[in-house]
Amino acid sequence: MEGMACHGCLIQYGLWANTLTSNMLINMYSKCGFLEHARRVFDEMPERSLVSWNTMIGSYTQNGNEREALDLFVQMQREGTEFSEFTLSGVLCACAAEFAVFECRQLHAFALKTSMLENMFVGTALLDVYAKCNLLKDAIRVFEYMPERSAVTWSSMVAGYVKNELHEEALMTFKKVQTTGVEFNQFILSSVVAACAAIAAKIEGIQAHAVLFKTGFILNFFVSSSLVDMYSKCGSINEAYLVFSCVKEKNIVLLNAMISGFSRHGRSMEAMILFEKMQQIGLQPNEVTYVSVLSACSHMGLVKEGKKYFEMMIKEHNLSPNVVHYSCMVDVLGRTGLINEAKILIDKMPFEATASIWGSLLSSCRVYGNIELAEIAAKHLFEIEPENAGNHVLLSNIYAANRKWDEVIQARKLLKETEVKKERGKSWIEVKDKVHAFMVGERNHDRIHEIYSKLEGILEEMRKFGYRCETQHDLHNVEENQKEELLRYHSEKLAFVFGVMCLPSSAPIRIMKNLRICGDCHVFMKLASKITGREVVVRDTNRFHHFRNGFCSCGEFW
Repeated sequence: MEGMACHGCLIQYGLWANTLTSNMLINMYSKCGFLEHARRVFDEMPERSLVSWNTMIGSYTQNGNEREALDLFVQMQREGTEFSEFTLSGVLCACAAEFAVFECRQLHAFALKTSMLENMFVGTALLDVYAKCNLLKDAIRVFEYMPERSAVTWSSMVAGYVKNELHEEALMTFKKVQTTGVEFNQFILSSVVAACAAIAAKIEGIQAHAVLFKTGFILNFFVSSSLVDMYSKCGSINEAYLVFSCVKEKNIVLLNAMISGFSRHGRSMEAMILFEKMQQIGLQPNEVTYVSVLSACSHMGLVKEGKKYFEMMIKEHNLSPNVVHYSCMVDVLGRTGLINEAKILIDKMPFEATASIWGSLLSSCRVYGNIELAEIAAKHLFEIEPENAGNHVLLSNIYAANRKWDEVIQARKLLKETEVKKERGKSWIEVKDKVHAFMVGERNHDRIHEIYSKLEGILEEMRKFGYRCETQHDLHNVEENQKEELLRYHSEKLAFVFGVMCLPSSAPIRIMKNLRICGDCHVFMKLASKITGREVVVRDTNRFHHFRNGFCSCGEFW
């Protein structure tokens, strides 16, 4: 209002035509969110300077009107107005938000012709566009060409690697930043923490946490949320909660990260309590919140609560469930044996079911032996993701569990004909800053003979407690003794034994796995935690399992 009053005075005293004054008015209106007023001032200017164009283009970009920013730049060129590196970097930012690859390449050529590519602002904006458009090779080429790099340049490069799921490269780039002496900002550190979360690199995550603490960025909401996410994905839910508790004023992003962490670790009660506390402090749950709380219900088979939250989402908070929410509900129903109800929900959805939804139904059919619906789900999955061998294997395993060996042969023949390859089970464990990976029946590890010898000793001790290989979890059509041999050397067992050998007795053994943990290994971990007195944390594709004193946090539901 004060700005508009000043504008009125400028008109009254005949100063509205002054270029400098008009530029200030454009800036004022855009920062107050009145873009139409800003554009009217711009259009009525009798004479525009370069600052006028830059301010208007920047205003559109900052307020989410990227297409108008690009159109205005075209108009600027047609009028023959000279531009600067700030104009070009502003338009490139608009391209990044619009994912406008074609325009970005044109601007890249433009920067080369006008010798602006070496400018730090232009180069940084250009690599940011390429990275956000998943053209990482182009982003790297621009980055390597730049003679000078700022903290923002390095931050954009690290964020680009993270966005394109090259997390190890992101961490290596951060190590280079540390040697250059460039001052860190919260954006690069937040990207580094996100990279650590994605690959469960806890040691590097702790180091990033220490840097955040030293630099004071730990107080930033988004940084704290990244740390909570990182610790929970690394299997350290208590550390995640400690970070969460240290933030005095909590926002929706931080609360969502903590609820998601509780859900991932099977601590459904804590997730639901935090969901209630969120509303008590005046924060309204959003779509992300409901994904986490529905996942928590799914992990513990809480059908009644799941249905309540799904209904609350629509009726109380006026949120339209998206495909992820429906996927969670299908999982809630399917995991508790309500497979037909889950199929009815899929049929009633206002959009096409995704691979995730059909995959959830197929997994539930495996648990409850529903061959009819398994075949329907598998048929849809073969159409949606024909390259995924896991779907063929899962259907084959459902047939095998029901002793339908002819169908098993047909399913495996189809798998062979499609020429897709099954993903091999792999587990890894971090010991003394080094990651040790194991495959089933591993032979290449330096200490594999010691590991096998130690494993035999543990198995011998476990047999005294009545442990026997649960051969029903191996679905090959072979003799019982062969099944026992196949199950004995599963990758997570080898990783566990290596952890017992190398980690201090007080340290938890944290194992990451690329597939779902099998029933026999689940029983093994429970008994092994009791015999060795060790806490064991296993992250598989579904969730985290915390094994202590012969019990698992999943409550036998995973």
